[in-house]
Amino acid sequence: MKHIIIGGVAGGATAAARIRRADETAEIVLLEKGRYISYANCGLPYYIGGTIAEREKLFVQTPTSFGTRFRIDVRVESEAVAVDPAAKTVTVRRADGSTYTEHYDKLLLSPGASPVRPPLQGIGTEGIFTLRNVDDTDRIKTYMATHRIGRAVVVGAGFIGLEMAENLHRTGAHVSIVEMGNQVMAPVDLSIASHVHQHLLQKGVALYLEQSVERFEKQGEQVAVVFRSGERIMADIVILSIGVRPETSLAESAGIRIGETGGIRVDEYLETSAKDIYAVGDAIEFPHPITGKPWLNYLANPANRQGRIVADNMVFGNTTRYEGAIGTSIAKVFDMTVASTGLPAKRLRQLGIEYAASTTHSASHAGYYPDALPLTIKLTFEPRTGRLYGAQSVGYDGVDKRIDQIALLIKRSGTVRDLAEVEHCYAPPFSSAKDPIAIAGYVAGNIVSGAMSVVSWREITDAACRDGVLLDVRTPMEYAFGTIPGAVNIPLEELRDRLDEIPKDKAVYIFCAVGLRGYLAQRILTAHGFRQVKNLSGGYRTYSTATAPVENRPAAHPAQPETADPDTQRPARFVKTLKIDACGLQCPGPVMKIRQAVDALSDGERIEMVATDPGFARDAQAWCNTTGNRLISNSESKGRYTVVIEKGSPAACDGATPCDDRGKTLILFSDDLDKALATFVLANGAAATGRKVTVFFTFWGLNVIKKVSKPKVEKDFFGRMFGLMLPSSSLRLRLSKMSMLGIGDRMMRHIMKRKGIDSLESLRRQALDSGVEFIACQMSMDVMGVKREELLDEVTVGGVATYMERAERANVNLFV
Repeated sequence: MKHIIIGGVAGGATAAARIRRADETAEIVLLEKGRYISYANCGLPYYIGGTIAEREKLFVQTPTSFGTRFRIDVRVESEAVAVDPAAKTVTVRRADGSTYTEHYDKLLLSPGASPVRPPLQGIGTEGIFTLRNVDDTDRIKTYMATHRIGRAVVVGAGFIGLEMAENLHRTGAHVSIVEMGNQVMAPVDLSIASHVHQHLLQKGVALYLEQSVERFEKQGEQVAVVFRSGERIMADIVILSIGVRPETSLAESAGIRIGETGGIRVDEYLETSAKDIYAVGDAIEFPHPITGKPWLNYLANPANRQGRIVADNMVFGNTTRYEGAIGTSIAKVFDMTVASTGLPAKRLRQLGIEYAASTTHSASHAGYYPDALPLTIKLTFEPRTGRLYGAQSVGYDGVDKRIDQIALLIKRSGTVRDLAEVEHCYAPPFSSAKDPIAIAGYVAGNIVSGAMSVVSWREITDAACRDGVLLDVRTPMEYAFGTIPGAVNIPLEELRDRLDEIPKDKAVYIFCAVGLRGYLAQRILTAHGFRQVKNLSGGYRTYSTATAPVENRPAAHPAQPETADPDTQRPARFVKTLKIDACGLQCPGPVMKIRQAVDALSDGERIEMVATDPGFARDAQAWCNTTGNRLISNSESKGRYTVVIEKGSPAACDGATPCDDRGKTLILFSDDLDKALATFVLANGAAATGRKVTVFFTFWGLNVIKKVSKPKVEKDFFGRMFGLMLPSSSLRLRLSKMSMLGIGDRMMRHIMKRKGIDSLESLRRQALDSGVEFIACQMSMDVMGVKREELLDEVTVGGVATYMERAERANVNLFV
């Protein structure tokens, strides 16, 4: 029997070797239009960057060695240009342009995929490359050897794009990544990709998200990459990694059926619509095991597996079925590892499939063993049965083995309960007694069983959640480092004694650092009769990472040792430095360690802390700004963050203003329209600086926060009298001067509208949206007969002690 295989990489080469092992007498012809077969195309970026030093290591086999070992007729630089299924022939074009025809009994198509090169102006400019094969690699290496590469631009932030970014950075180039979407790495959700965003920024890579390239322009020795927004960046080399498309031209010309996604359609035996013609690899589409819908899967592992299966079917008849692939993928991005399997949340939403999700943060191994690094796992699953749909993980160590284990469960239609049943090998250097997979399974199981109701970070940012109460149950120190706008801080340990501060008629959204304390708080509230309680999945760590701004900045550098002054030749002063190892500690551990250590130092002394919690490292500068200490350096290497802080004293520290907080409080005593406007202008301005802002409404100021449509409430005689005399809502407020029986009030609002100035009600809403806290004075409400139901839903009620606690934490207090 004669087998012809078109394409000598991955699936094609695997099939050829498998056919020979199955049938020693078969005639096998392998046609490859390029000069190389069986090479490691996934290793190409690492050869360009120098990680793989020797080019020869990219080749698993040469045409000669492969042909000799397996007795295969390997023909390189031989392109199949036509297939006749009826005659069972293939027309082949040699390198010199001549053609000939070969007959086959069985034919395998493994043409792969080709890189996308959109018809952009200037795309053919010198210095612009795609990377798909060895020839592309050689061209890039030659160009880099003959040109000075100071700036590199990678267009497209998929796997190859990010790997190229890292390896170009390794050569010393300043790298910029341009991506049309709002995130890198399309196979994962934004909350996972955000970890990669921050890591890239820490390495000094510039990110231009949601930017489309309009054209390229040659400017001297450089290429200008021009965005549709008008912005442009300069480059010495440009790598296009926009994507690939299946190479189907040969199949189409032969009349072979092409599927709805644009790939060659094959059946469960990997046979095409033409009898005795099979196809594998990047060129085919096949039903997804979870959705049943056809999809394209550009990964090497499935291509090699397909090669083994199709070889058996070509030799023995259609006996072995292919089960399909769920897209298990992994990438190294500098020190970070990102992996995914199955369907992410965004894909499930696109398909209209109902799902639930959980996010957990664990350590890669036992926290007490050195170098325990953070590991995040996100699961998607069917909300009632718990059937696993997908998993994503990001971290520095152990990501690969966790995703591999989950991938097998997904392919076997496993559930979240199966995660807890996976029996892991355990020793402190490798895992914890409760492995991150088991923890992810426990959390997801609680969601499925109804033991824990969750809210996602996206839902927290939506307006729907603003009608509820955001409850931060972390410590006051963690709260001071940063919180979700509008959140109230009641530490978990104080929760049972402060239940009366939480309204039972509102939804309560709880969060802590990673979700565990939030779950405990949720159980406490539920046990005390609270019915609308949800825990933020993944905690503040997920929220803060997913919402962190992408701000391009130079790469951080480690602290340099102080040397002698070159002018005076005087030796540098000795700086006492206390070294702290906080690796493996989860938040708030590193925060508490650094605070305790700083308090014990004298001015001018330093702390060098190494931690694996990126939260503190990311906010170190802000923490120093608010505490009066000095950030000397902030660097990262392989998931370990080194922060050097010098003890200092705030310049503006006095007895009236605490040194460790700079919030703003305003007391609104008046219900004059102009004074209310001034109050909200000041509050919004203060909130824009990122400070905590509280407005305390007392006596006449209560009228500013009344609802327009108020429910009927029971009032005593004096309450009804006050109600008749006082403004019913902010729409009835008057000017302090020139009111003129209401004419001036209406004139003021008219002028503000004409000049495009926000109304009082709009300014008030902006303040609430910015997280400004509204507190109504309980005593004033009692005196003036104002009921809680008459006030805006976002308003909380407090007394003197509540105000004084906010005032003590502020360095500005205004009375209006």
